[in-house]
Amino acid sequence: MIAGIPQFHCALNFYTKGIWIIWAYLSHCNIAFILFQTVFVLEEADFGSMQKMGHMSELQNNYAEHEMCKHLCTRSEEYQFTSDVHKNSSMRQSVSQKHLQSNREERAHACEVCKKFFKCPSALKRHVCIYSGEKPFTCDVCNKTFILAGNMKAHLCTHAGQQRFTCDVCKKSFINASSLKVHLRIHTGEQPYICGVNKKSFTSSSNLKKHLRSDTGQWPFTCDVCKKSFITIRHLKLHLRTHTGKRPFTCDVCKKSYIQSTHLKVHLRIHTGQRPFPCDVCKKSFIDSGKLKVHLRTHTGERPFTCDICKKSFTEAGHLKVHLRTHTGEQPFTCDVCNKSFIDSSRLKVHLRIHTGEKPFTCGICKKSFSQSSSLKMHLRTHTDERPFTCDVCKKSFRHLGSLKVHQRTYTGQRPFTCDICKKSFSQSGHLKMHQHIHTGERPFTCDICKNSFIQLGHLKLHLRTHNGE
Repeated sequence: MIAGIPQFHCALNFYTKGIWIIWAYLSHCNIAFILFQTVFVLEEADFGSMQKMGHMSELQNNYAEHEMCKHLCTRSEEYQFTSDVHKNSSMRQSVSQKHLQSNREERAHACEVCKKFFKCPSALKRHVCIYSGEKPFTCDVCNKTFILAGNMKAHLCTHAGQQRFTCDVCKKSFINASSLKVHLRIHTGEQPYICGVNKKSFTSSSNLKKHLRSDTGQWPFTCDVCKKSFITIRHLKLHLRTHTGKRPFTCDVCKKSYIQSTHLKVHLRIHTGQRPFPCDVCKKSFIDSGKLKVHLRTHTGERPFTCDICKKSFTEAGHLKVHLRTHTGEQPFTCDVCNKSFIDSSRLKVHLRIHTGEKPFTCGICKKSFSQSSSLKMHLRTHTDERPFTCDVCKKSFRHLGSLKVHQRTYTGQRPFTCDICKKSFSQSGHLKMHQHIHTGERPFTCDICKNSFIQLGHLKLHLRTHNGE
């Protein structure tokens, strides 16, 4: 015992200077407790300097006592607390014993899955529903289920049209004040929840929790079908619909269905014409915030997704994913009619229109139809004579970016498309494709009158003149 300092005994050593200051040293692992931003390591402590610290307030002393008890509680199974308390000390064995008992009770209700502790059995029961999937409270209107009765009560307000909490900025309404409070942070930019590891900040505690799981690799929810893991049970449930094919959210206008209600909500804006996300630079508007975020990169030049093989960069992760298939040769989307394969679903969708003859994009001026929206967009420039792509060398303008790129090769001499058989190079992929017909013997352009076939469409057009007498 150090002279003048009352001592408490457990397997660890604790000391207090009257009611002035309390501190502790873990002799078995050389850790000093930090109380009131002051650290004292016993091996080198200067007790004279400690006495100059002055008196702590009664509140601070009580807090310090609580910290010690809390430490003892965490070790209560390993160590038995006994007290030899100085007559001037405020700590009492009865206080610590009561505190120990309350903590034992709290720790008695533990989740077997994640080891989280709860104060009462009912709180544990509600928590376990996260893992079991049990949702005992069902909405009588839409049959949606909930873990908590309070959540169902709040949900019922959506059917009654009761959205009492409205944002003064964008007029969006919410069924409870807490949802509005979180929403307002979008406008204020407030992000009060900060990750202690990389200092990244978030608008809600749930988003921070998800972030921490991604950083630590904690993905506790696993799909029984494909063994893929997820950060939240909600993400797992959405994923399971990809296996079951369940798409419970259907558009009343076009009957298209979706896995998530938010996807349906965005889709409905196509029908209503609502585009609530405008670009501050060019005033172009978008149906969802994700499309606006991607669009803004056209102004900033940001291309954050880079191919590790060829270093080409992209504005969207999805574009990089598709691009990587050009290196791997993967073509997972196959046409059921001709068995031709494609690297993404959109290319397959456009291709299928060749078989169906569908041309859903029609010019409002000449009524000509097209199978792709981009084809219609380029066609409209024939009416407006818009030529937005200009050569830096000769100032010649073009309707299409592709045409400008091909033109620029006349100055650079670049011929990036090479025949694998004879190594002849071309400035355009179309020219290479036509050249390859020489090696394969393919003559894809056939005259309907005499059945004569040709390698190039231009050759067929010249031939047709012989039938027309031109």
